[in-house]
Amino acid sequence: MTTGPSDLHRLIEVVQVLRSPGGCPWDQKQTTKSLKKYLSEEFQEILTAIDNDDHANLCEELGDVLYLLVMISEINRQQDHFTFEDVMTSITEKLIRRHPHVFSEKQNLDEETLRKQWLKIKDQEKFGKK
Repeated sequence: MTTGPSDLHRLIEVVQVLRSPGGCPWDQKQTTKSLKKYLSEEFQEILTAIDNDDHANLCEELGDVLYLLVMISEINRQQDHFTFEDVMTSITEKLIRRHPHVFSEKQNLDEETLRKQWLKIKDQEKFGKK
């Protein structure tokens, strides 16, 4: 089974319907803070599925976490903070920025050098935000 951007777009649309008037009362009343406990529970279920080499359950639990991430993003979109697209753009740019050996410099570096490079870039990002 392959998925694509349309599947992610459909998930976002489903969450928007759940949160809309006439949608699901439970989903409508959720807040970023009220969903914290579910994130924790679902993450633990991911770890258990990994420990058990249960790939079918891992797939299901990853979907549950993705739903929660989309839901939290939708709540924040409704509050004019950010969108799921902003989340995707942010992580995509961060991954490219933190992997110059892949996306710009094209170097074959050992794992320790990569770890040091990652930490240096991360520190530069944090310093730049202050």
